[in-house]
Amino acid sequence: MSRYEALKKNRDFKEVYNKGKSYANKYLVMYILENRTDINRVGISVSKKVGNSIVRHRLTRIIRESVRLNCENIVTGYDIVIIARVNLKGKGYTEAANALIHLCKLHHILR
Repeated sequence: MSRYEALKKNRDFKEVYNKGKSYANKYLVMYILENRTDINRVGISVSKKVGNSIVRHRLTRIIRESVRLNCENIVTGYDIVIIARVNLKGKGYTEAANALIHLCKLHHILR
């Protein structure tokens, strides 16, 4: 089972935004950039436009859980930034997980 680490530093996020490739769907935007290691680093961003802190933290937990449960199906060696869109507000785990899997297929990082 492959693991992942959290992407925490602002400069790491900026590097993925500037040099990475992005795809989006109705619920999520995903940026990826190769990091030349054997582990994925995942960062999650939920803007204030999405809702108040309670809503943002709930969406962050849902996205983190969908990444955790699908991490063994994702090819390693990437920095991944996942951005929640306003449409995800009020949705559950299944919508977030399906959106994540869809974006992984678009990026060709799904095993």
